[in-house]
Amino acid sequence: MTPRSLIALVLVVAVSGLVAGCGTSSDAAGDSTTSEPTGLTAPATFSVEVWADNWMAVYVDGELIGEDSVPITTERSFNAETFTFEATYPFTIGIEAKDFKETDSGIEYIGLQNQQMGDGGLIAQVTDNSSGEVVATTGSDWSVLVVQRAPLNPECAGDPDPDATCESESVDPPPGWADAGFDDSNWDAATEWTTQAVSPKGGYDEIRWDDGAQLIWGSDLEVDNTILMRLSVR
Repeated sequence: MTPRSLIALVLVVAVSGLVAGCGTSSDAAGDSTTSEPTGLTAPATFSVEVWADNWMAVYVDGELIGEDSVPITTERSFNAETFTFEATYPFTIGIEAKDFKETDSGIEYIGLQNQQMGDGGLIAQVTDNSSGEVVATTGSDWSVLVVQRAPLNPECAGDPDPDATCESESVDPPPGWADAGFDDSNWDAATEWTTQAVSPKGGYDEIRWDDGAQLIWGSDLEVDNTILMRLSVR
């Protein structure tokens, strides 16, 4: 093959490649459906069922979706609640849980014969309404931060003036604690408690709890009074 013939062959191959490439780009540009990114999901509807001793407020990605309909000041305010919400996976469930206490002493029924330290407990489950599948339940995989503890000296529980003798510890909730992007890596793992320890009542038996749903709280049922709880649902 002569040098002139070789140059001509190279030009033919190059032009053919350009034509083929242009045809591929044109096809891709004309097919807008196949060029859309994949993996995007539309919001789904979920239900979260919660029982608490004594009060709770539930957040999804930082937005309040519902709180206990019975004020915490109501004596023996035990009840279950169901809230419905829309979300896209992954989403973060945040729960603020409070046990009743008359004052920051952590004591309830002050001045009465049943003056005592109260005890808490909470159980929850999240259901994907489109499939009926329970996609999240309370357990030790939840992260918790105790923001009010009292009394730190439990021997004060029967004192005539517990506000004067009972010691307490309180911290402000961290800003954005219920947001999806909040870093809870330094929080503690929730403690699972038995039904014998919590003695749930007043609405607990009205819900058919998934086998994985456990009663949780901080590490001390009586001293831990206000707790923040979080779980990312993926």
